[in-house]
Amino acid sequence: MNNDNVLIISICMLLLGGCSQGIVGSASSGVSMQSSGGWLSGSASIKPSPVSSARYTHYDENPIKQVSQTPLATFSLDVDTGSYANVRRFLNQGQLPPPDAVRVEEMLNYFPAPQFKKDINTSEAASKPMPFAVKYELAPSPWNAQRTLLKVDVQARDMKTVELPPANLVFLIDTSGSMHSAERLPLIQSALKLLVNDLRAQDHITIVTYAGETRVALESTAGNDKNAIKAAIDSLNAYGGTGGEAGLRLAYEQAEKGFIKGGVNRILLTTDGDFNLGITDPKDIEALVKKEREKGITLSTLGVGDDNFNEAMMVRIADVGNGNYSYIDSLSEAQKVLNDEMHQTLVTVAKDVKSQIEFNPQWVTEYRQIGYEKRQLRDEDFNNDKVDAGDIGAGKHVTLFFELTLNGQKASVDKLRYAQDKATSKPTKSSELAWIKLRWKAPQASESTLAEFPVVMGEMPTFANASEDFRFRAAVSAYGQKLHGSEYLADTSWPQIIKWGEQARGEDKQGYRAEFSKLVKLAEGLSH
Repeated sequence: MNNDNVLIISICMLLLGGCSQGIVGSASSGVSMQSSGGWLSGSASIKPSPVSSARYTHYDENPIKQVSQTPLATFSLDVDTGSYANVRRFLNQGQLPPPDAVRVEEMLNYFPAPQFKKDINTSEAASKPMPFAVKYELAPSPWNAQRTLLKVDVQARDMKTVELPPANLVFLIDTSGSMHSAERLPLIQSALKLLVNDLRAQDHITIVTYAGETRVALESTAGNDKNAIKAAIDSLNAYGGTGGEAGLRLAYEQAEKGFIKGGVNRILLTTDGDFNLGITDPKDIEALVKKEREKGITLSTLGVGDDNFNEAMMVRIADVGNGNYSYIDSLSEAQKVLNDEMHQTLVTVAKDVKSQIEFNPQWVTEYRQIGYEKRQLRDEDFNNDKVDAGDIGAGKHVTLFFELTLNGQKASVDKLRYAQDKATSKPTKSSELAWIKLRWKAPQASESTLAEFPVVMGEMPTFANASEDFRFRAAVSAYGQKLHGSEYLADTSWPQIIKWGEQARGEDKQGYRAEFSKLVKLAEGLSH
Protein backbone atom coordinates (compact mmCIF):
# COMPACT_ATOMS: atom_id res chain seq x y z
CA MET A 1 0.00 0.00 0.00
CA ASN A 2 1.30 3.42 -0.98
CA ASN A 3 1.75 6.08 1.74
CA ASP A 4 0.39 8.70 -0.70
CA ASN A 5 -2.75 6.59 -0.87
CA VAL A 6 -2.80 5.91 2.84
CA LEU A 7 -5.82 4.50 4.67
CA ILE A 8 -7.48 6.72 7.24
CA ILE A 9 -6.25 5.04 10.34
CA SER A 10 -4.66 5.63 13.66
CA ILE A 11 -2.94 2.80 15.37
CA CYS A 12 -1.40 2.89 18.75
CA MET A 13 0.76 -0.07 19.42
CA LEU A 14 2.83 -1.30 22.15
CA LEU A 15 5.54 -3.77 21.96
CA LEU A 16 8.18 -3.65 23.01
CA GLY A 17 31.24 15.05 11.67
CA GLY A 18 32.89 18.38 11.57
CA CYS A 19 31.23 19.28 14.85
CA SER A 20 31.96 19.75 18.49
CA GLN A 21 31.16 16.11 19.09
CA GLY A 22 31.93 13.55 21.75
CA ILE A 23 31.23 9.87 22.30
CA VAL A 24 30.94 8.54 25.82
CA GLY A 25 30.26 5.19 26.63
CA SER A 26 5.58 11.48 36.62
CA ALA A 27 4.93 13.05 33.52
CA SER A 28 3.70 16.59 33.94
CA SER A 29 -0.02 16.54 34.25
CA GLY A 30 -2.18 16.98 31.19
CA VAL A 31 -5.88 17.01 30.64
CA SER A 32 -7.80 14.86 28.22
CA MET A 33 -9.62 16.91 25.68
CA GLN A 34 -11.72 16.42 22.59
CA SER A 35 -10.28 17.65 19.35
CA SER A 36 -11.84 18.72 16.10
CA GLY A 37 -11.08 16.57 13.12
CA GLY A 38 -10.54 19.60 10.86
CA TRP A 39 -7.69 21.86 11.94
CA LEU A 40 -7.48 23.76 8.67
CA SER A 41 -6.38 27.26 7.81
CA GLY A 42 -8.80 27.83 4.97
CA SER A 43 -7.92 26.21 1.65
CA ALA A 44 -11.08 26.38 -0.46
CA SER A 45 -10.35 23.00 -2.03
CA ILE A 46 -10.23 21.15 1.30
CA LYS A 47 -13.36 20.47 3.30
CA PRO A 48 -13.11 20.16 7.08
CA SER A 49 -14.05 16.72 8.36
CA PRO A 50 -16.88 16.25 10.85
CA VAL A 51 -16.04 16.91 14.48
CA SER A 52 -14.19 13.91 15.90
CA SER A 53 -14.53 12.50 19.41
CA ALA A 54 -10.87 11.42 19.42
CA ARG A 55 -9.08 12.35 22.64
CA TYR A 56 -5.51 13.52 23.13
CA THR A 57 -3.66 14.69 26.22
CA HIS A 58 -2.58 18.31 26.45
CA TYR A 59 0.93 19.16 27.68
CA ASP A 60 2.30 22.68 27.88
CA GLU A 61 5.47 23.16 25.87
CA ASN A 62 8.66 23.06 27.95
CA PRO A 63 9.57 26.64 28.91
CA ILE A 64 12.91 28.41 28.83
CA LYS A 65 14.70 27.98 32.15
CA GLN A 66 17.51 30.04 33.66
CA VAL A 67 20.49 27.95 34.68
CA SER A 68 21.09 30.16 37.71
CA GLN A 69 17.66 29.16 39.05
CA THR A 70 17.07 25.68 37.59
CA PRO A 71 20.35 24.03 36.56
CA LEU A 72 18.91 20.48 36.39
CA ALA A 73 16.78 18.94 33.64
CA THR A 74 15.36 15.60 34.82
CA PHE A 75 13.27 13.31 32.64
CA SER A 76 12.51 9.75 31.58
CA LEU A 77 13.68 8.50 28.19
CA ASP A 78 10.86 7.91 25.73
CA VAL A 79 10.89 5.34 22.92
CA ASP A 80 7.42 5.77 21.39
CA THR A 81 7.02 6.81 17.75
CA GLY A 82 3.24 6.81 17.34
CA SER A 83 2.78 10.57 16.98
CA TYR A 84 4.73 10.69 13.70
CA ALA A 85 2.50 8.13 11.96
CA ASN A 86 -0.67 9.68 13.38
CA VAL A 87 0.32 13.13 12.13
CA ARG A 88 1.14 11.61 8.74
CA ARG A 89 -2.36 10.15 8.60
CA PHE A 90 -3.91 13.57 9.24
CA LEU A 91 -1.80 15.24 6.55
CA ASN A 92 -2.48 12.56 3.97
CA GLN A 93 -6.18 12.95 4.80
CA GLY A 94 -5.96 16.66 3.95
CA GLN A 95 -6.02 18.01 7.49
CA LEU A 96 -3.58 19.65 9.85
CA PRO A 97 -3.31 17.55 13.02
CA PRO A 98 -4.68 18.84 16.32
CA PRO A 99 -1.70 20.32 18.22
CA ASP A 100 -2.04 17.82 21.07
CA ALA A 101 -1.50 14.94 18.63
CA VAL A 102 2.01 16.29 17.94
CA ARG A 103 4.81 15.10 20.25
CA VAL A 104 8.21 16.20 19.01
CA GLU A 105 10.22 13.43 20.69
CA GLU A 106 8.16 10.74 18.93
CA MET A 107 8.95 12.40 15.62
CA LEU A 108 12.67 12.63 16.35
CA ASN A 109 12.80 8.96 17.29
CA TYR A 110 10.80 7.71 14.31
CA PHE A 111 13.79 7.64 11.97
CA PRO A 112 16.47 4.93 11.96
CA ALA A 113 19.86 6.30 12.91
CA PRO A 114 23.43 5.38 11.94
CA GLN A 115 25.07 3.00 14.41
CA PHE A 116 27.78 4.39 16.63
CA LYS A 117 31.28 3.51 15.54
CA LYS A 118 32.32 3.01 19.14
CA ASP A 119 31.80 -0.37 20.82
CA ILE A 120 28.32 -0.21 22.32
CA ASN A 121 29.34 -2.12 25.44
CA THR A 122 31.99 0.31 26.65
CA SER A 123 32.30 3.97 27.55
CA GLU A 124 35.36 6.06 28.20
CA ALA A 125 33.54 8.09 30.85
CA ALA A 126 31.40 5.43 32.48
CA SER A 127 32.95 3.43 35.31
CA LYS A 128 31.01 0.27 34.36
CA PRO A 129 29.98 -1.37 31.09
CA MET A 130 26.57 -0.08 29.99
CA PRO A 131 23.79 -1.60 27.87
CA PHE A 132 24.00 1.52 25.70
CA ALA A 133 26.43 4.19 24.56
CA VAL A 134 25.91 7.95 24.53
CA LYS A 135 27.03 10.55 22.00
CA TYR A 136 26.58 14.32 21.95
CA GLU A 137 26.94 17.08 19.38
CA LEU A 138 26.76 20.88 19.45
CA ALA A 139 25.99 23.26 16.59
CA PRO A 140 24.12 26.55 16.07
CA SER A 141 20.34 26.48 15.90
CA PRO A 142 19.13 26.94 12.31
CA TRP A 143 16.00 28.82 13.40
CA ASN A 144 17.58 31.25 15.89
CA ALA A 145 21.04 32.75 15.46
CA GLN A 146 21.16 33.51 19.19
CA ARG A 147 20.77 29.86 20.22
CA THR A 148 22.87 26.67 20.18
CA LEU A 149 21.48 23.15 19.88
CA LEU A 150 22.77 20.28 22.02
CA LYS A 151 21.89 16.89 20.55
CA VAL A 152 22.30 13.82 22.77
CA ASP A 153 21.96 10.30 21.33
CA VAL A 154 21.52 7.08 23.30
CA GLN A 155 22.13 3.86 21.37
CA ALA A 156 21.13 0.60 23.02
CA ARG A 157 23.02 -2.63 22.47
CA ASP A 158 21.36 -4.74 19.79
CA MET A 159 20.82 -8.49 19.89
CA LYS A 160 20.85 -11.11 17.17
CA THR A 161 17.68 -13.14 16.72
CA VAL A 162 19.35 -16.24 18.15
CA GLU A 163 20.22 -14.27 21.31
CA LEU A 164 16.65 -13.12 21.96
CA PRO A 165 14.94 -14.59 25.02
CA PRO A 166 11.80 -16.69 24.41
CA ALA A 167 8.59 -14.67 24.13
CA ASN A 168 5.17 -15.24 25.68
CA LEU A 169 2.95 -12.88 23.68
CA VAL A 170 -0.77 -12.34 24.16
CA PHE A 171 -2.58 -10.56 21.33
CA LEU A 172 -5.54 -8.74 22.92
CA ILE A 173 -7.71 -7.74 19.97
CA ASP A 174 -10.72 -5.43 19.94
CA THR A 175 -13.38 -7.13 17.79
CA SER A 176 -16.23 -4.73 18.58
CA GLY A 177 -18.55 -3.52 15.83
CA SER A 178 -16.62 -0.31 15.18
CA MET A 179 -13.61 -2.40 14.09
CA HIS A 180 -15.40 -3.72 11.00
CA SER A 181 -14.03 -1.29 8.38
CA ALA A 182 -10.99 -2.19 6.29
CA GLU A 183 -8.61 0.21 8.02
CA ARG A 184 -9.26 -1.29 11.45
CA LEU A 185 -9.58 -5.02 12.20
CA PRO A 186 -8.50 -6.20 8.71
CA LEU A 187 -5.38 -4.02 8.93
CA ILE A 188 -4.60 -5.30 12.42
CA GLN A 189 -4.98 -8.88 11.18
CA SER A 190 -2.47 -8.23 8.39
CA ALA A 191 -0.13 -6.41 10.80
CA LEU A 192 -0.07 -9.20 13.38
CA LYS A 193 0.64 -11.80 10.71
CA LEU A 194 3.81 -9.87 9.87
CA LEU A 195 4.97 -10.34 13.45
CA VAL A 196 4.11 -14.05 13.31
CA ASN A 197 6.56 -14.49 10.42
CA ASP A 198 9.50 -13.88 12.78
CA LEU A 199 8.39 -16.14 15.62
CA ARG A 200 10.49 -19.16 16.68
CA ALA A 201 9.59 -22.52 18.20
CA GLN A 202 10.46 -21.25 21.70
CA ASP A 203 8.02 -18.34 21.35
CA HIS A 204 4.32 -18.73 22.17
CA ILE A 205 1.25 -16.80 21.02
CA THR A 206 -2.17 -16.56 22.69
CA ILE A 207 -5.07 -14.61 21.16
CA VAL A 208 -7.75 -13.03 23.35
CA THR A 209 -10.63 -11.05 21.85
CA TYR A 210 -13.11 -8.66 23.41
CA ALA A 211 -16.35 -7.11 22.22
CA GLY A 212 -19.65 -7.59 24.04
CA GLU A 213 -17.98 -10.68 25.50
CA THR A 214 -14.43 -11.96 25.88
CA ARG A 215 -12.96 -15.24 24.72
CA VAL A 216 -9.67 -17.03 24.10
CA ALA A 217 -9.55 -17.30 20.31
CA LEU A 218 -6.26 -19.23 20.38
CA GLU A 219 -4.72 -21.08 23.30
CA SER A 220 -0.97 -20.69 23.78
CA THR A 221 0.63 -21.96 20.56
CA ALA A 222 4.30 -22.43 19.63
CA GLY A 223 5.63 -19.75 17.30
CA ASN A 224 6.67 -22.22 14.62
CA ASP A 225 3.03 -23.33 14.17
CA LYS A 226 2.46 -20.31 11.96
CA ASN A 227 -0.46 -21.74 10.01
CA ALA A 228 -2.52 -22.26 13.17
CA ILE A 229 -1.75 -18.77 14.45
CA LYS A 230 -2.55 -17.08 11.14
CA ALA A 231 -5.75 -19.12 10.75
CA ALA A 232 -6.90 -17.92 14.17
CA ILE A 233 -6.12 -14.31 13.22
CA ASP A 234 -8.03 -14.69 9.94
CA SER A 235 -11.09 -16.11 11.72
CA LEU A 236 -11.78 -12.94 13.71
CA ASN A 237 -14.92 -10.90 13.02
CA ALA A 238 -16.11 -7.54 14.35
CA TYR A 239 -19.38 -7.21 16.30
CA GLY A 240 -20.86 -5.87 19.55
CA GLY A 241 -19.69 -3.46 22.26
CA THR A 242 -16.22 -2.74 23.66
CA GLY A 243 -15.66 -4.62 26.92
CA GLY A 244 -11.99 -3.73 27.20
CA GLU A 245 -11.61 -4.16 30.95
CA ALA A 246 -12.84 -7.78 30.90
CA GLY A 247 -10.62 -8.48 27.89
CA LEU A 248 -7.63 -7.00 29.67
CA ARG A 249 -8.17 -9.17 32.74
CA LEU A 250 -8.51 -12.31 30.60
CA ALA A 251 -5.34 -11.38 28.68
CA TYR A 252 -3.37 -11.01 31.92
CA GLU A 253 -4.75 -14.32 33.14
CA GLN A 254 -3.49 -16.00 29.96
CA ALA A 255 -0.13 -14.20 30.19
CA GLU A 256 0.35 -15.45 33.75
CA LYS A 257 -0.64 -18.95 32.67
CA GLY A 258 2.10 -18.99 30.02
CA PHE A 259 4.65 -16.91 31.93
CA ILE A 260 8.27 -17.52 30.88
CA LYS A 261 10.79 -16.72 33.60
CA GLY A 262 13.58 -14.60 32.13
CA GLY A 263 11.65 -14.25 28.87
CA VAL A 264 9.51 -11.60 27.21
CA ASN A 265 6.01 -11.59 28.71
CA ARG A 266 3.94 -9.00 26.91
CA ILE A 267 0.38 -8.15 25.97
CA LEU A 268 -0.23 -6.38 22.66
CA LEU A 269 -3.50 -4.46 22.95
CA THR A 270 -5.03 -3.48 19.60
CA THR A 271 -8.08 -1.21 19.45
CA ASP A 272 -9.72 1.73 17.69
CA GLY A 273 -11.18 3.47 20.68
CA ASP A 274 -12.42 3.64 24.21
CA PHE A 275 -13.61 0.96 26.62
CA ASN A 276 -17.38 1.33 27.04
CA LEU A 277 -18.25 -1.78 29.07
CA GLY A 278 -17.05 -2.73 32.56
CA ILE A 279 -14.41 -0.51 34.20
CA THR A 280 -13.90 2.55 31.99
CA ASP A 281 -12.08 4.96 34.35
CA PRO A 282 -8.51 5.37 33.02
CA LYS A 283 -7.10 5.47 36.57
CA ASP A 284 -8.61 2.06 37.34
CA ILE A 285 -7.21 0.65 34.10
CA GLU A 286 -3.78 2.12 34.92
CA ALA A 287 -3.87 0.55 38.38
CA LEU A 288 -4.53 -2.87 36.84
CA VAL A 289 -1.72 -2.44 34.31
CA LYS A 290 0.72 -1.27 36.99
CA LYS A 291 -0.11 -4.23 39.25
CA GLU A 292 0.59 -6.70 36.45
CA ARG A 293 3.74 -4.83 35.43
CA GLU A 294 5.18 -5.56 38.85
CA LYS A 295 4.67 -9.28 38.12
CA GLY A 296 6.83 -8.99 34.99
CA ILE A 297 4.07 -8.71 32.37
CA THR A 298 4.39 -5.63 30.18
CA LEU A 299 1.80 -4.04 27.91
CA SER A 300 2.02 -2.33 24.54
CA THR A 301 -0.82 -0.63 22.66
CA LEU A 302 -1.67 -0.67 18.97
CA GLY A 303 -4.60 1.47 17.85
CA VAL A 304 -6.60 2.05 14.68
CA GLY A 305 -9.27 4.49 13.54
CA ASP A 306 -9.95 8.15 14.16
CA ASP A 307 -13.43 8.76 15.58
CA ASN A 308 -13.70 7.93 19.29
CA PHE A 309 -10.01 7.08 19.34
CA ASN A 310 -8.80 7.55 22.91
CA GLU A 311 -5.12 8.15 22.27
CA ALA A 312 -4.73 9.75 25.69
CA MET A 313 -5.51 6.46 27.42
CA MET A 314 -3.56 4.31 24.95
CA VAL A 315 -0.39 6.35 25.39
CA ARG A 316 -0.74 6.42 29.15
CA ILE A 317 -1.32 2.70 29.72
CA ALA A 318 1.58 1.90 27.38
CA ASP A 319 3.81 4.11 29.55
CA VAL A 320 2.49 2.57 32.77
CA GLY A 321 2.80 -0.92 31.27
CA ASN A 322 6.50 -0.42 30.38
CA GLY A 323 5.64 -1.00 26.74
CA ASN A 324 5.42 1.08 23.58
CA TYR A 325 2.73 3.12 21.88
CA SER A 326 2.67 2.87 18.10
CA TYR A 327 0.30 4.29 15.55
CA ILE A 328 -0.05 2.26 12.35
CA ASP A 329 -1.60 3.99 9.38
CA SER A 330 -0.64 1.44 6.73
CA LEU A 331 0.71 -2.06 6.27
CA SER A 332 4.15 -0.60 5.52
CA GLU A 333 4.11 1.09 8.93
CA ALA A 334 3.13 -2.22 10.51
CA GLN A 335 6.12 -3.86 8.85
CA LYS A 336 8.44 -1.13 10.16
CA VAL A 337 7.21 -1.56 13.73
CA LEU A 338 6.55 -5.31 13.92
CA ASN A 339 9.30 -6.63 11.66
CA ASP A 340 12.11 -4.15 11.10
CA GLU A 341 12.08 -2.89 14.70
CA MET A 342 10.84 -6.01 16.48
CA HIS A 343 13.91 -6.26 18.72
CA GLN A 344 13.48 -2.63 19.78
CA THR A 345 9.80 -2.98 20.63
CA LEU A 346 9.80 -6.40 22.30
CA VAL A 347 13.14 -6.98 24.03
CA THR A 348 14.11 -4.66 26.89
CA VAL A 349 17.83 -4.20 27.60
CA ALA A 350 17.42 -1.43 30.20
CA LYS A 351 14.33 -0.46 32.20
CA ASP A 352 13.37 2.64 34.17
CA VAL A 353 15.90 4.72 32.23
CA LYS A 354 16.21 8.29 33.53
CA SER A 355 18.44 11.17 32.57
CA GLN A 356 19.50 14.22 34.53
CA ILE A 357 21.53 16.96 32.87
CA GLU A 358 23.21 19.73 34.87
CA PHE A 359 24.14 22.82 32.89
CA ASN A 360 27.26 24.82 33.78
CA PRO A 361 26.41 28.53 34.30
CA GLN A 362 29.94 29.45 33.21
CA TRP A 363 28.84 28.50 29.68
CA VAL A 364 25.02 28.35 29.64
CA THR A 365 22.59 31.03 30.81
CA GLU A 366 19.32 29.42 29.59
CA TYR A 367 18.06 26.13 28.22
CA ARG A 368 14.86 24.68 26.78
CA GLN A 369 14.23 20.97 26.30
CA ILE A 370 12.54 20.28 22.96
CA GLY A 371 9.78 17.71 23.44
CA TYR A 372 9.57 15.09 26.22
CA GLU A 373 6.84 17.10 27.97
CA LYS A 374 5.07 13.91 29.04
CA ARG A 375 8.29 12.45 30.45
CA GLN A 376 9.34 15.24 32.83
CA LEU A 377 10.35 14.17 36.35
CA ARG A 378 11.09 15.98 39.59
CA ASP A 379 14.80 16.33 40.32
CA GLU A 380 14.47 14.11 43.39
CA ASP A 381 12.88 11.34 41.26
CA PHE A 382 16.20 10.66 39.56
CA ASN A 383 17.68 8.82 42.56
CA ASN A 384 14.41 7.20 43.62
CA ASP A 385 14.27 3.65 42.28
CA LYS A 386 10.56 3.45 43.09
CA VAL A 387 9.74 6.03 40.41
CA ASP A 388 8.82 4.39 37.12
CA ALA A 389 10.52 5.55 33.91
CA GLY A 390 10.91 4.51 30.27
CA ASP A 391 12.38 1.25 28.99
CA ILE A 392 14.86 0.94 26.12
CA GLY A 393 14.68 -1.98 23.72
CA ALA A 394 17.52 -3.83 22.00
CA GLY A 395 19.12 -1.70 19.29
CA LYS A 396 16.91 1.30 20.02
CA HIS A 397 18.21 4.78 19.25
CA VAL A 398 16.90 7.71 21.33
CA THR A 399 17.57 11.37 20.46
CA LEU A 400 17.28 14.43 22.74
CA PHE A 401 17.53 18.09 21.75
CA PHE A 402 18.13 21.06 24.03
CA GLU A 403 18.11 24.65 22.81
CA LEU A 404 20.77 26.59 24.74
CA THR A 405 21.55 30.24 25.27
CA LEU A 406 25.30 30.45 25.74
CA ASN A 407 27.05 33.32 27.49
CA GLY A 408 27.41 36.09 24.93
CA GLN A 409 24.16 35.18 23.15
CA LYS A 410 21.08 37.33 23.73
CA ALA A 411 19.05 35.85 26.60
CA SER A 412 15.27 35.73 26.80
CA VAL A 413 15.24 36.76 30.47
CA ASP A 414 17.22 39.65 31.96
CA LYS A 415 20.14 38.79 34.19
CA LEU A 416 19.18 38.65 37.87
CA ARG A 417 20.43 41.66 39.80
CA TYR A 418 21.25 39.86 43.04
CA ALA A 419 22.44 36.51 41.71
CA GLN A 420 26.13 35.66 41.87
CA ASP A 421 27.83 36.20 38.52
CA LYS A 422 28.87 32.61 37.89
CA ALA A 423 30.36 33.46 34.50
CA THR A 424 33.05 35.66 36.07
CA SER A 425 33.62 33.63 39.22
CA LYS A 426 36.65 31.38 39.51
CA PRO A 427 36.17 28.48 37.08
CA THR A 428 36.23 24.96 38.43
CA LYS A 429 35.22 22.92 35.36
CA SER A 430 36.30 25.34 32.66
CA SER A 431 35.67 23.11 29.61
CA GLU A 432 32.46 21.44 30.78
CA LEU A 433 29.26 22.81 29.28
CA ALA A 434 27.06 20.23 31.02
CA TRP A 435 27.17 17.03 33.06
CA ILE A 436 24.99 14.11 31.91
CA LYS A 437 23.82 11.40 34.29
CA LEU A 438 21.94 8.25 33.29
CA ARG A 439 20.29 5.84 35.68
CA TRP A 440 18.78 2.49 34.68
CA LYS A 441 17.99 -1.02 35.88
CA ALA A 442 18.87 -4.31 34.26
CA PRO A 443 15.70 -6.06 32.96
CA GLN A 444 15.38 -8.34 36.00
CA ALA A 445 16.89 -5.97 38.60
CA SER A 446 15.25 -3.82 41.27
CA GLU A 447 18.22 -1.52 41.96
CA SER A 448 19.54 1.00 39.48
CA THR A 449 23.00 1.65 38.05
CA LEU A 450 24.45 5.14 37.50
CA ALA A 451 26.71 6.41 34.72
CA GLU A 452 27.81 10.02 34.33
CA PHE A 453 30.04 11.98 31.99
CA PRO A 454 30.70 15.54 30.76
CA VAL A 455 29.70 17.49 27.68
CA VAL A 456 32.90 19.29 26.77
CA MET A 457 32.78 22.60 24.93
CA GLY A 458 34.89 22.49 21.80
CA GLU A 459 35.18 24.51 18.60
CA MET A 460 31.70 25.34 17.34
CA PRO A 461 30.97 24.46 13.71
CA THR A 462 28.46 26.20 11.48
CA PHE A 463 25.09 24.50 11.11
CA ALA A 464 26.01 23.60 7.53
CA ASN A 465 29.09 21.73 8.81
CA ALA A 466 27.22 19.77 11.49
CA SER A 467 26.73 16.06 10.92
CA GLU A 468 24.06 14.90 8.48
CA ASP A 469 22.02 13.28 11.24
CA PHE A 470 22.19 16.44 13.38
CA ARG A 471 20.91 18.61 10.53
CA PHE A 472 18.13 16.21 9.51
CA ARG A 473 16.80 15.73 13.05
CA ALA A 474 16.96 19.49 13.64
CA ALA A 475 14.62 19.79 10.64
CA VAL A 476 12.31 17.14 12.12
CA SER A 477 12.38 18.98 15.44
CA ALA A 478 11.42 22.23 13.71
CA TYR A 479 8.59 20.45 11.84
CA GLY A 480 7.15 19.03 15.05
CA GLN A 481 7.42 22.30 16.95
CA LYS A 482 5.78 24.31 14.16
CA LEU A 483 2.92 21.81 13.80
CA HIS A 484 2.40 22.03 17.55
CA GLY A 485 2.16 25.82 17.29
CA SER A 486 5.37 26.61 19.18
CA GLU A 487 6.02 30.32 19.68
CA TYR A 488 9.74 29.61 19.29
CA LEU A 489 9.25 28.64 15.62
CA ALA A 490 6.88 31.50 14.73
CA ASP A 491 9.41 33.10 12.36
CA THR A 492 10.51 29.83 10.75
CA SER A 493 8.92 29.02 7.36
CA TRP A 494 7.94 25.63 5.97
CA PRO A 495 10.30 26.09 2.95
CA GLN A 496 13.21 26.57 5.38
CA ILE A 497 12.37 23.30 7.12
CA ILE A 498 12.06 21.53 3.77
CA LYS A 499 15.48 22.87 2.75
CA TRP A 500 17.16 21.73 5.98
CA GLY A 501 15.68 18.25 5.64
CA GLU A 502 16.46 17.78 1.95
CA GLN A 503 20.06 18.96 2.32
CA ALA A 504 20.60 16.30 5.01
CA ARG A 505 18.64 13.45 3.43
CA GLY A 506 21.71 11.24 2.95
CA GLU A 507 21.49 7.62 1.82
CA ASP A 508 17.86 7.09 2.94
CA LYS A 509 17.53 3.39 2.03
CA GLN A 510 13.95 3.06 3.32
CA GLY A 511 12.74 6.36 1.85
CA TYR A 512 11.59 7.74 5.21
CA ARG A 513 13.50 11.00 4.82
CA ALA A 514 12.16 11.62 1.31
CA GLU A 515 8.65 11.04 2.66
CA PHE A 516 9.36 13.57 5.42
CA SER A 517 9.90 16.30 2.83
CA LYS A 518 6.56 15.44 1.21
CA LEU A 519 4.80 15.69 4.57
CA VAL A 520 6.32 19.11 5.31
CA LYS A 521 5.10 20.28 1.90
CA LEU A 522 1.59 19.02 2.72
CA ALA A 523 1.70 20.90 6.04
CA GLU A 524 2.77 24.04 4.17
CA GLY A 525 -0.13 23.73 1.72
CA LEU A 526 -2.68 23.20 4.48
CA SER A 527 -1.37 26.13 6.54
CA HIS A 528 -2.31 28.85 4.04
